[in-house]
Amino acid sequence: MSDEPTDDGVGPVPPVPRVSNTRAVGTIGQATLQEKAVPKSMVRAWALWDWGSASFNAVVTTFVFSTYLASSLFIDPAIVAAAGDNERDAALVAAEAANTTVISGALTIAGVLIALLAPILGQRSDGSGRRKFWLAINTGLVVVVMLAMFFVAPVPAYLYLGAALLALGNIFFEFASVNYNAMLVQVSTPSTVGRVSGFGWGMGYVGGIVLLIILLVLFIQSFGSETGNGLLNVPFGADGGALDIRLAIVVSAIWFAIFAIPVLRRVPEIPAQERTNSVSFLGSYAKLWRTVRSLAKKSPNVLLFLLASAVFRDGLAAVFTFGAIIAAQVFGFSSAEVIYFAVAANVFAGIGTFIGGWIDDRFGAKRVIIGALVGLVIAGSAVLFIGDAKIGFWIAGLFLTLFVGPVQAASRSFLARITPPGREGEIFGLYATTGRAVSFLAPGLFSLFVAATGDTRFGIIGIVLVLLAGLLLMLPVKAKQNVIE
Repeated sequence: MSDEPTDDGVGPVPPVPRVSNTRAVGTIGQATLQEKAVPKSMVRAWALWDWGSASFNAVVTTFVFSTYLASSLFIDPAIVAAAGDNERDAALVAAEAANTTVISGALTIAGVLIALLAPILGQRSDGSGRRKFWLAINTGLVVVVMLAMFFVAPVPAYLYLGAALLALGNIFFEFASVNYNAMLVQVSTPSTVGRVSGFGWGMGYVGGIVLLIILLVLFIQSFGSETGNGLLNVPFGADGGALDIRLAIVVSAIWFAIFAIPVLRRVPEIPAQERTNSVSFLGSYAKLWRTVRSLAKKSPNVLLFLLASAVFRDGLAAVFTFGAIIAAQVFGFSSAEVIYFAVAANVFAGIGTFIGGWIDDRFGAKRVIIGALVGLVIAGSAVLFIGDAKIGFWIAGLFLTLFVGPVQAASRSFLARITPPGREGEIFGLYATTGRAVSFLAPGLFSLFVAATGDTRFGIIGIVLVLLAGLLLMLPVKAKQNVIE
């Protein structure tokens, strides 16, 4: 490999080291490539952002707010009343499916905007000395959007406001994640990147458990009943304005804000670098295109990984987004039961993630990703054959969540291992873009199968197909990657 600076001024790129006595490719991009210990307090501070982000991932996107939007509270009673006595159940199912389509449509639009903007914003933060600054800004915007969700009252007309806020939250959360993920190389060493990444994801699941239990006890212990809920005895339903859910989102926003503070205080900002090749915002797209061309020419295997991960990560996002909806609409879970399942699911996901982090550093991220994707395809397919019994969904769902975390954490550490120094923001932005570039796949296929069958259960087919496609694309990716020049 040449020691000459690259055409975009990044400078010489060192060879990829290998971690002793393991099969995992070593990490580049740390301040040094030596095994210099990172203070544990700094690692914990970084991981607490993952802990706090559970308030958005678990509460907003997966188990509470999205399920709330998809509930019968946002169905016009006149639609059901207009149906005959023998057709009311079918009309209710069709209306719920229509609401789910609105939600998936909003998330698809969000995905397009993320795909267009994420790598540019990440690229422009590289070398600026403001990576942590933009993490703070975008995290703050997520918190503001979550606070605004309080105003989504249980009225059919408010469905579109709720879907729009859900989409906005996803946009700002993804922008924040680009900078947060780029900081992984600042808090890990070549032989610990898998464990640190897994520790962060695991902290996110543990944080989700703690927060969901708090919300369950205080607000939504009897979510869906006509009486008061939880210790605070907050009323639910149209008459009560669903205050239990809306206040739970407010608490979640405060939770995220509090646990985002340590990373901003404890992890140092990246040093600013003199930029001799600054470009305009629109010029950043030309620079990004040169990066993609360089990938295709000099390291096509990296490009293949970005494509494969884009596909299977879209499937993972759909698991989170639509899993609770399937539980509620197909298996008759009450919203309290959804929360119970969420707590158990986070326990299983956390266990899988911590174990996966150790396997990652020992044997490499690819083996973790492949094994976990196989498990996801099997568990997702099982949902089609378990009837309507809740116990069947508990078994298949928990088996599925066991593999979700390892895929996410291993993908992050895999990319960290191949990212050149000083390019973390751009490459993780490209990671976000490739994920969002195909983000229409899982929501689109989910909606297609639901619309074609009139049954939310069959939406899982679309999710499984996307996960299977990602698995097949990942198979030819070599475990030992070349560095992106």
